[in-house]
Amino acid sequence: MSTLFTPLALRAVTLPNRVALAPMCQYTAGPDGLPTGWHLVHLGTRAVGGAGLVLTEATAVLPDGRISPQDTGLWSGAHVDAWRPVTAFVAAQGAVPAVQLAHAGFKASTYRPWEPRRGGVPDTEGGWTPVGPGNEPFVPDYRRPTALDESGIAAVVEAFAAAAGRAVDAGFQAVEIHAAHGYLLHEFLSPLTNHRTDGWGGDRAGRMRLTLAVARAVRAAVGEDLPVLARISATDWVDGGWSVDDSVVLAGELAAAGVDLVDCSSGGASPDATVPVGPGYQVPLAARIRREAGVATGAVGLIVEPEQAEQIVAAGEADLVLLGRELLRDPYWPHRAAAKLGTTPTWPSQYLRAT
Repeated sequence: MSTLFTPLALRAVTLPNRVALAPMCQYTAGPDGLPTGWHLVHLGTRAVGGAGLVLTEATAVLPDGRISPQDTGLWSGAHVDAWRPVTAFVAAQGAVPAVQLAHAGFKASTYRPWEPRRGGVPDTEGGWTPVGPGNEPFVPDYRRPTALDESGIAAVVEAFAAAAGRAVDAGFQAVEIHAAHGYLLHEFLSPLTNHRTDGWGGDRAGRMRLTLAVARAVRAAVGEDLPVLARISATDWVDGGWSVDDSVVLAGELAAAGVDLVDCSSGGASPDATVPVGPGYQVPLAARIRREAGVATGAVGLIVEPEQAEQIVAAGEADLVLLGRELLRDPYWPHRAAAKLGTTPTWPSQYLRAT
């Protein structure tokens, strides 16, 4: 029997298999951050295709936490209403709908990738002043952020908690905290980007403080039954930056704060990082954190072949594989993988004539 296609229980929620759609920004919301028909079809198609866990793109907890003006959000009741048809459809296909809650920090207010322009979006084009641990921009052509003070940090924690509560109302069955890729929580974690000397900076404990505060607040907001995941950059791939050793410690603290699975990505805090990209290049990060922190992990990054995904889970390197680009290319990868691994695919009745 394929291990990849066995259920995974996280608290009161059971994923039907170990294949997840990784969060991928679509940059297709309106200026109000509401999801559109694109999101219903994009996420719904991957649920029809057999993914056990379907994660939204980075969904901002505050308007100034969006990466671009076209990012989705969950900062109001209008967002709850707009997400409900998406979660209902995903769940009706047997998948678990999950939202990735995010704040872009000093990487906010930028143009979406396919625009001819790069860098920070000015106010005249719908942009805004971002925030961060300090007032230095990520790169010179990004907007200069405002350093968060104590009240600003408290507002961020409250925004994550409030968005998590709205996620439950919207029908999401799991919540992921985005603490990776150089966005706000990762900015506080990494010594490359956090140069504060107050209680939110300094040593590792101080730099972890915001991420752990958010984790505790989100857990309280969703209750005891729903799974809480956290995506981290397990290493900055830069000497003197956030390391795998740091991530093992963080993962243990996240588990104590109520996080059920750590989604192990990497990079994003420095434009100068040298990343050894290749098939499954981040799997060893997930394996080490799972082994040494004693917490369930998800592996992500150039996982393409069914046999590769099966080996990762069967060998205990991770509890879940998250596919990004491969599920963009082939939304029905899970069904094809199930057949290849000797498990009966769960094609919807409407598609059985094609099997």
